[in-house]
Amino acid sequence: MFINDVSHYLPELIITNEYFKPVCGLPADWIFSRTGIVQRRRALPHDNTNSMAIESVRIACKNLPYSIKDVDLIVGATYTPYDTVATLAHYIQHEFDIHNAQAVTISSACSSCINALEIVQGYFAMNKADRALIVASEHNSAYNNEQDVQTSHLWGDGAAAIFVSKEQLANGEYQVIDILTRGLGNIGKSIKGVYLRPKNGGIKMPYGKDVFIQANKYMISTIEEIMQRNNLSVDSIDYLIPHQANMRIIKFVQESLHLPDEKMLINIDMVGNTGCASTGIVFSQNKDKFKKGDLIAITVVGGGYSCGAALLRKL
Repeated sequence: MFINDVSHYLPELIITNEYFKPVCGLPADWIFSRTGIVQRRRALPHDNTNSMAIESVRIACKNLPYSIKDVDLIVGATYTPYDTVATLAHYIQHEFDIHNAQAVTISSACSSCINALEIVQGYFAMNKADRALIVASEHNSAYNNEQDVQTSHLWGDGAAAIFVSKEQLANGEYQVIDILTRGLGNIGKSIKGVYLRPKNGGIKMPYGKDVFIQANKYMISTIEEIMQRNNLSVDSIDYLIPHQANMRIIKFVQESLHLPDEKMLINIDMVGNTGCASTGIVFSQNKDKFKKGDLIAITVVGGGYSCGAALLRKL
């Protein structure tokens, strides 16, 4: 399985930490010290989960080694849908008039992009698809309660598109070496840690400490596990893309894995927590620096809880 190209879209509106002092009383320096976030992107009034996803796909189409009409599987990933009936995947299919594609949208909170990649792997293994499009998009600000001092300052909006094929189609693609995902709904505060329920005041994180503990533990353990089962050492990683949840979590993961700064790819300081789109956005932002033979690892954790990792090789 091969990643042909990846792209991203970030809305133009920038919300700095200073915005939150008059809104919910949080000082800018407190937000930075607790999260590492300086600013985040926010969707404009005409933006939504689907429109941001469409823009990310449109950007990728410019360099795609085949027509988007050849896509036969679309997997949307989001926990902040614009529409829960006609889903993200169906909107993409409609926008680009993709006739012969299967379309499904999934959610495993912030782990969803890696889950989507594994779903594509399954369709390919069953010979039910050959060329897939994963679209991860989050419109967090549409679900955010700005008066919530626990979470309102965390969220950013954005989308990423990942085109995947069963066979290698061009030079410079990425081989998907391995994917690992796991549900963690039976540990810690699990379904109570982070939740988003209709008519219940937006995204809530009443057990932030437990979320922090589990994120640290499983973002590390999934990387260690995926490396071990491929007979690779952690220090052989050229770049690590962690879910952009919180800078303190990212730094703990980095220190625990003994990785130097130059191997860590981070954007949370400038775009905030963009949910399941975060790793795709970071991947896209940094793709020009990857060289042939580079080993790229991705590690994620999601509310509910869930975790996952992927291992890629630049060809």
